Amino acid sequence: MTTYVLIPGAGSGSWYWHLVTAELRARGHDVVAPDLPCDDDSAGLDRYADTVVDAIGARTGLVVVAQSLGGFTAALVCERVPVDLLVLVTAMIPAPGETPGRWWAATGWEQARREQDERDGRAPDDDIALFLHDVPPELAARALARRRAQSATPFLEPWPLRAWPAVPTRFLLCRDDRFFPAEFMRRVVGERLGIVPDEIDGGHGIALSRPEELADRLEAYRAEL
Repeated sequence: MTTYVLIPGAGSGSWYWHLVTAELRARGHDVVAPDLPCDDDSAGLDRYADTVVDAIGARTGLVVVAQSLGGFTAALVCERVPVDLLVLVTAMIPAPGETPGRWWAATGWEQARREQDERDGRAPDDDIALFLHDVPPELAARALARRRAQSATPFLEPWPLRAWPAVPTRFLLCRDDRFFPAEFMRRVVGERLGIVPDEIDGGHGIALSRPEELADRLEAYRAEL
C-alpha cells in the first residue's frame, strides 16, 4: 500500500489537505497529514521534520508531497526515512545553507511578486485574492478562519543538507499561482533542481481549488514508479 505524506505550508495544517486526503483514501491509499508545530517559537526545521517522521511511524511505500514552505521540511524527511517519491506542489526549493527567510531575496521572488501584483491589480491586504482566488468563496472563508500563527523560528535556520536528497523528485507548478508566479517558479525549478516542472491550472491553494485533479496527478506520478 502506498502512503501519501502531505506536508502543509506556513501557518497551515492538515485541514489544508482534507479534500485531497479524502480523494486518496477513496482510491485505497493510506494518508498521513501531520500538523506541524508552526505556532511554537521553540520549533525549527528539525522539529518540523521530526513531527512528520513521528507521524509516519513504521509505514513504508512513502510518497511525500509538500506545498509552499513545506519544501524545506520535505527534503529533510527524505533524508531520515526511505521515500519512493517526493512531489513538490508550488513549493519552496531550498539551497544548502540557505534559510527560508533568505530564500525570497536569493530567488528574486520579491520582484516577481511585485510584477504579478501589478498584473492582477491586487490590493496588498487581500489574502483571498493572493492565495485563494480560485477557491469557492465559502471554502476560502473557512481556510482563512483556520489560519494558524506562524513562528519566525524556522525562517531563521539554515537548511542543513549539503545537497538535494537522492530521491526521485517531481515539481508541480500551478499556472495561476499569484504568490509564486509561474514564470518565476519555472526558472527556480530549473536552476535548483535541474528539471522541467509539470504544470496544472490553479492557484497557490490548489489542494482546495482542484483536489480531484491534484489527486489524479499524484496518482499518475505514483503509477510511474
